[in-house]
Amino acid sequence: MLTSYDPLKGKRLQILAESGRIVNRKHLPEWTDEALVEAYRLMLRARVADEKALLFQRQKRIHTLPVNKGQEAAAVGSALALEPADWMVQSYRELGAVLQKGGTIRNHLLYFKGSEWGSVHPGLPRLLPLSVPIGSQITHAAGIGHAIRYQGGSEVVICYFGDGGTSQGDFHEGLNWAAVFKCPVIFFCMNNQYAISLNRRHQTASATLAQKAVAYGMPGIQVDGNDLLAVHAATRAAAEHVRSGQGPVLIEAYTYRMGPHTTADDPSLYRPKEEEEEWAPRDPLLRLRLHLESRGLWDSAREDESRAAATAETDAAMREVDELHETPLDEIFAHQYSDRPAELRRQQAAYEAYLQWKEAR
Repeated sequence: MLTSYDPLKGKRLQILAESGRIVNRKHLPEWTDEALVEAYRLMLRARVADEKALLFQRQKRIHTLPVNKGQEAAAVGSALALEPADWMVQSYRELGAVLQKGGTIRNHLLYFKGSEWGSVHPGLPRLLPLSVPIGSQITHAAGIGHAIRYQGGSEVVICYFGDGGTSQGDFHEGLNWAAVFKCPVIFFCMNNQYAISLNRRHQTASATLAQKAVAYGMPGIQVDGNDLLAVHAATRAAAEHVRSGQGPVLIEAYTYRMGPHTTADDPSLYRPKEEEEEWAPRDPLLRLRLHLESRGLWDSAREDESRAAATAETDAAMREVDELHETPLDEIFAHQYSDRPAELRRQQAAYEAYLQWKEAR
């Protein structure tokens, strides 16, 4: 691990400054120019898909949506540090990571239209379904990691969760178990400063979230989550650590949720406009674009071309989702129990009666 970045010392790993200038060459990943450009394209693809999805939600073509804007570097930078055979346990704000893993914009939109088929990724058994409950996926990741170690495998599990997830019992149980049994898990905390409307400073007395790793006996590091290169360097080091059998790692990506928690949320009720303005220049896409432009690797023509391609892809995905039939009613109730209990049968009958009444009106 990057031992000089002890979370108790309050030192945050940064490689790329807000100006786009490299400020830390010691930990600079060895990427080709082409790889760096492709990483930016992926971040831009995720940003455009997220912006379009927000418009689709406002058009009532999909339902309540959590937005990804501002967290693209943390998602993409971490995912690019993994191997194809590694496991990804997602939360609900890692679209860039999911796309890197092989997921699709179509499935993203399908899920938020209300279909669980959006969680089915053919050919990608190591990409778990999107997890909405806060923190519950942390114990799932620990369990997968335990199975890998028990079977003598070499795969790594990365588990994403928000800062609010660190207040859940699942966080304690998952990290404690993984540490005791040296499970190969990277616990990746997306600290976007708010658990819905609760500011991080009201959630814990710890100076950082990364320092919570100390109590569990594992390495922890806080990185600038809007710095693609720093996130990648930290995750790559963490992957090497856990893959070698030394146990789990906790990474805190210090980032910012630039939009609302979901489309049902109004952040102006709890978040000052001055704070949003302060974070605006730290936009992860702006930072990396400035760096690429300074090296002659990017320009406005390439930006427009990439945005147009991502827009066309997202529009096509939404048209396909629009054309799909609604989920059959029985399917909503059929897959929870092998023998459907009486209460669930009662609920289904009540819902069927409601739909008949609604259609007859």
